[in-house]
Amino acid sequence: MTAHTLRRSALVLVVLGTAACHNRAATAPQGASVTTARVEKRTVPYEITATGTVEPLQTVAVISQVGGVLSKVAFKEGDDVKAGQLLMQIDPRPYQAALDQALGVQQRDQAQLANAEADLKRYEALVAKDYVPAQQYEAAKTTAAADRATLAADRAAVETAHLNLQFATIRAPISGRAGAVLVKEGNLVKAGGQTLVTINQIRPISVRFSVPAVHLPLLRKYGSTALPVNVLPSGVTSASVPTKGTLSFVDNAVDTLTGTILLKGKFENQDAALWPGEFVTVDVALYNQPDALVIPTPAIVQGQQGSFVFVVKPDNTAETRPVVVGRVAGDLTIIDRGLAEGEVVVTDGQIRLTNGARVQVKSEGSSESAAPAKE
Repeated sequence: MTAHTLRRSALVLVVLGTAACHNRAATAPQGASVTTARVEKRTVPYEITATGTVEPLQTVAVISQVGGVLSKVAFKEGDDVKAGQLLMQIDPRPYQAALDQALGVQQRDQAQLANAEADLKRYEALVAKDYVPAQQYEAAKTTAAADRATLAADRAAVETAHLNLQFATIRAPISGRAGAVLVKEGNLVKAGGQTLVTINQIRPISVRFSVPAVHLPLLRKYGSTALPVNVLPSGVTSASVPTKGTLSFVDNAVDTLTGTILLKGKFENQDAALWPGEFVTVDVALYNQPDALVIPTPAIVQGQQGSFVFVVKPDNTAETRPVVVGRVAGDLTIIDRGLAEGEVVVTDGQIRLTNGARVQVKSEGSSESAAPAKE
């Protein structure tokens, strides 16, 4: 065999060897692709979450105190009105006439009383000198007393007529948002009849909600301070900015039928973000738990023996680790036992893993972006 033939044979062997190495590398297992996050210590608020209903602090159904024809509506439906603002006007002419008549009667009876008191003084001097019988003096005394009583009744009649004239002008009893006008101009309004308009106070406004009675000890412990309450309209994402308020009321008894206790939060609502009758999600922050071990909630796997996670070891293999879960809410879970700070857990791709399986980390997340823990 010539030298040239030997060189060609060696070159072929090198090429075949290189191809074999490439084939082995291509067929070597790369591990399951997973997403991970580190176990971190954070200060986590302890929050109670519930569903609540927005309700006005005050609701007034405006009803006329006098009857008559509605001559004017001085506001538009849905307007914000101030306390004392003119809302409606009932034709005041009958009530002005009644007031004038009552004033006339009062003036007449006042003149009669003045005359009766003058007669009483004259008879008092005469009876002292025995110029007139005592019976005439007593009669004059009775007449003066009757005229005084009549004048007192006249004053009451004048005051009543004056009030009726005032009631013909209907003003807003509270500040708030006016609803639909239920009686139009020109209609006859009856005293104490139907509601003319309803006014709801929306600044500030209240949110009522109920929580399980198991939270009562914590509410009693931390409720002495103005606990912060945050609300979001139902269906709105948690990324939206919540409306902030404070806890204003804790009921004095637990509802025995539902096992819950009623609470209320008060909100300034200057931007009118909350609307009466609206359903909202309520979060009550009771206290902050320091140095809590947290991981994203998707890292938790439920098995026959309880909760566990896959921990990624330094050699890129997965290890199943049972854990004791403290509190879970949204994207964050507090771990009471089973993990240490800094360990890496799998948050996505667990379905392809077994204990000891190799993994390939495609991305590593963080618990910082997770939502605060709630109850």
